[in-house]
Parts: sequence; structure tokens; C-alpha cells
Amino acid sequence: MVSTKELAYDIEQSEISCLQSRLSAIKKIEGNPMGIDLKCFGHATCFSAAGIPGPSFNTVKGLEDSDVKLLDQIIEFYEQRGIPARWELTPAHVSRKLLTPLSEKGYYHSDFHTSLYVSVSSVVTDEKEEGDVVVRRLKSDEFDIFASIYADSFDMPEALKPAIKANNQVLEIDRNWLFYLATVDEKPAGIAVLYIDEAVAVLAAAATLPEFRRKGVHKALINKRAIAARSRNCRLLAGQAGFGSASMRNMERAGMKIAFTKAIWSRRK
Repeated sequence: MVSTKELAYDIEQSEISCLQSRLSAIKKIEGNPMGIDLKCFGHATCFSAAGIPGPSFNTVKGLEDSDVKLLDQIIEFYEQRGIPARWELTPAHVSRKLLTPLSEKGYYHSDFHTSLYVSVSSVVTDEKEEGDVVVRRLKSDEFDIFASIYADSFDMPEALKPAIKANNQVLEIDRNWLFYLATVDEKPAGIAVLYIDEAVAVLAAAATLPEFRRKGVHKALINKRAIAARSRNCRLLAGQAGFGSASMRNMERAGMKIAFTKAIWSRRK
């Protein structure tokens, strides 16, 4: 497969669907404790999670050049919530027609984030696990383990673990969300999530505890999710990673290649 604007659109829409599904489920928790709000402006979907720190859940996705006239409305959406707008812009659908006005409104290109893909039929998977790494589906009573691994892998505060548990456990009843646990010598070592968006399977999240890194945990988690994507008759496997990161290298080793690198735009301070 070669990269095209149509392919980029499909991958970006799968990312939007993934985050929309997750936050919509979290919003249904009684009292909406995470302060979830979602709103569409033209092609853009604005995600807001006042109770979840960090930019991942407070971001604008899907923006196109034709949405330039809606920039002020989007900015106001975030200003009303006291959250700075963060824009994820793909090279397939934005140009100076949008970037120049966005810069004039006080935003700048602050970071990059890479989206990768591969045809599921061409992924080389190993049905038989090797070595000390074993990957299996997460059990219903193991979301506390999931939360602990996730938080400790990213050096997050202990106090966030209950929210991480709740925000993921709420997705368990949705058959489009699959959770995995990796163990090394029978010790919990890593977790991963797969989201199915019709014909696209999204590597939605993954984390490995520092003491178990460089042991093939992330590679095994990608392998297991690729097998699941094939069993669900998905056409594409997609995922995101920091450019040049260990995660990106493992995705490339699995046969994934770059679809596009998103430009992240933030407010000037």
C-alpha cells in the first residue's frame, strides 16, 4: 500500500473514532466526573476532558483548510472551559490557507506526532509465543493491574490510578475494545489496548514497566493485537508514536510504515 490523501483520511478518522468512543463512554460515568465534552465544528472534532490532565484528551482532530472560518468558534469552545486549545494537523488536509490564520491567532507549531499503518494481511505475526513474554486478554478483575502498570510506566502520580482504572474498565463491555496483559516470568510487565473501527484496528495504547523494557514486551503486544485484527477481518492496522521512539521502531519492525507526521500546534505563552 502507498500513502494517499484518502488513506490518510481513513487513518485520521479511525483515530477520531477511537478517542470519541473512549471519551463518550467515560462521559456516561455517573456525574461525568472527568468533565468530558465533545463538539464538532465543520470537519473538526473538539475533545475536552477537564478532569484528565495532559493534552491527549484535550485536543482538536480532523481540521481541514475549509474550516478556517470556524477557528474562532473552536478557540472559544476551549476558552469557556479554561483549557488551552491543542491542534493536531495532518499534512494531507491543511496548508498555509489554515496555518497562517492559526498563527495570527497566537498559535505555533510546537511538536510532531507520527501515525503509522500496515495492511493487516501483510503483517508477519507469530502465533506461537517465544521466550519469557506471554500475552493474554486482560481479565475483568485485573483493571487495577492495568492502571498500576500504565501509571508506573509513564511515571504518573499514584493518585491517578483509580481514575485510570475507571476510565478503562468502562470500555470493557464494548466489543470493539480489547485489553491485553503481558507477563514476564509470570510477573505483570506491560499492557496494551486495541480498538476496532470497522475495517481499521487501532493500536490504542501500550505501556511497559521500566524494569521489563528491552525484553520484547512491546513487540509481543503488537503481535497479539495484529492477530486479533486479522481475526476480526480488519483491513488496516494503525497506530501512533513519537517520531524515532522505541514504540515507533517496534511498529516498523512489525511492518508498519509512516502514513503522516502530524504537526501539533499550541498557544504561545
